[in-house]
Amino acid sequence: MTDTKFRPTYVSFDCYGTLIHWQMTPITKELVGDRIPAEHWDQFIEDFSRIRYDQVCGVFYTYTQVLQDAFERVCKKWGIEAQADAGERFAAGMRTWGPHADVPEPLKKMGEHYKLVILSNADDSFLAESVPRLGADFHAVFTAEQSGFYKPRYGAFEYMLDKLDATPDDFLHVSSHTRYDLMPAHDLGFRNKVMLDRGYDPHSPAYNYVTVKSLDEVNTMLGI
Repeated sequence: MTDTKFRPTYVSFDCYGTLIHWQMTPITKELVGDRIPAEHWDQFIEDFSRIRYDQVCGVFYTYTQVLQDAFERVCKKWGIEAQADAGERFAAGMRTWGPHADVPEPLKKMGEHYKLVILSNADDSFLAESVPRLGADFHAVFTAEQSGFYKPRYGAFEYMLDKLDATPDDFLHVSSHTRYDLMPAHDLGFRNKVMLDRGYDPHSPAYNYVTVKSLDEVNTMLGI
């Protein structure tokens, strides 16, 4: 977002990690226990994150099974056994997560001035639990289950555009994930993008996004 006077029709968001506090690591620790030495734990978690990304780059299927398959892959890589109910346990945990502490107040304020949209890599049932906890009114909530595509697949974004009868220039897209959101959004012509930096992904400035540390900064950019 290089034009600070830009006023979008929609402000679209990734949900999990960006708005909802991503807490996958504690659940992973419960499942793995001490089977991974402490000195290798960070690498195991990084591998699991990368495999989850790879797992959603193909044909759509339910997110609970995505989590199960990704966990089985990372466990196989590290030579440990994966529990058969891991996906269900991850999914159950996700449905209990709440927003980052810095989200509800500025998001509610933003929603009083702009149409808010969620574009999420989860099934409808996850969002039904999570969106009410955000404390803001949303114009639309789109999921991978609805579109049949997970981000970074272009089809996820194209579904949002089609359903809103909109173009990329109608949006300011906000995410804490470069690979899932900001890179494909750039490729599809979304010129106004914000990285809400929560430390998940390395920065990729060639994709022409603005980096902020809080939604308050986004509100200031939007003239609120």
